[in-house]
Amino acid sequence: MRDDRDTAASPEAFLAAAGRPAPAVRATAVAPAEEQLPHEFVVLHQRSRILQALAEEVVEKGYRQVTVADIVRRAGVARNTFYESFANKEQCFLAVSDLAGEEAMHRVADAVRGASHEWPEQVRAGIRAFLGFVAGESALARVFVVESLSAGPAAAERYERTVRAVAPFFRLGRRDCEAGDQLPPTLEETIVGGIFWVVYQRIVVGRPEELEGLLDELVEFALTPYLGPDAARRFVTAAPAMADPSGLI
Repeated sequence: MRDDRDTAASPEAFLAAAGRPAPAVRATAVAPAEEQLPHEFVVLHQRSRILQALAEEVVEKGYRQVTVADIVRRAGVARNTFYESFANKEQCFLAVSDLAGEEAMHRVADAVRGASHEWPEQVRAGIRAFLGFVAGESALARVFVVESLSAGPAAAERYERTVRAVAPFFRLGRRDCEAGDQLPPTLEETIVGGIFWVVYQRIVVGRPEELEGLLDELVEFALTPYLGPDAARRFVTAAPAMADPSGLI
């Protein structure tokens, strides 16, 4: 029997659908023992500082108000160092958005793959992982979920591509739904967009800590079109407390 988790919910499948490369190794820069640091390490470290600085500046000011001068000041690098890695502020923002989207997708896909074979349990695990990402990586989450929508066409297109990439996972719910073939074709994009919108609102008003308490509500929202309101409510009511594998919730 085919395991849908391997085809529709693997990290590689999610990332491929979203147009994001799946890195072979998620490496962190570790300083070598030699006194003279290799040029490649210095460049990698400086790039990391620039990306982090942009994310922090965006949280404080919003994308449109951030300048390259703000970024290099916070990162502690020279202006020409910035331009050795990025052509402009938008290119730097897109790099941060890609990083944020990739991390969110990895967490969701890993959580889904680690859940039971029951699709509702996978939905719960995936939503929980996404909320955990938002709670634990607030700067990256704001860049990806909030600022991408106002940072220009390229950023908005990346955001929409990620939303569309998650939709096929929810479409699996049609298999066990008697009226699955009659459901609206855009239902899954509406579900994913609705979840993102709730997260967006909580980030914008400065209350991301409320998202943990919305887990059951969001799961019920996602399952109701497929299971029906009564069955969806019974599922979230009966679901045992689950430890978040990321340790964030």
